[in-house]
Amino acid sequence: MSDVPAGLETLHFTYHCSQTVGAFAPVLVGVVGSGNLEVMLEAVDGSTCDVQVDTSARGFGAIWQAVMDDFHARHPLGGVRISINDMGATPAVVSLRLDQAIAELKGGQP
Repeated sequence: MSDVPAGLETLHFTYHCSQTVGAFAPVLVGVVGSGNLEVMLEAVDGSTCDVQVDTSARGFGAIWQAVMDDFHARHPLGGVRISINDMGATPAVVSLRLDQAIAELKGGQP
């Protein structure tokens, strides 16, 4: 038996940014399914990037922190709320979906 309780785990991360994105239509990429996840970006007031992760893979907070720190180092954008609904995606898939969302936000530009 595992010591990790059943059910979703919710994680929160906040990054302070000097550059804000400005207004944009919400962006949604990915699909919630086994080994995958969906990422939604929404414009918010302020200069922070707030991230909420709802994941079925409990006990991986340190790995999520590392993936989100890497993402923020590559894309230090404020005024954004990121919502992630995860069904056990690997860190590589998480990074891919986040990069896809940023590309969509920038109109398909990498």
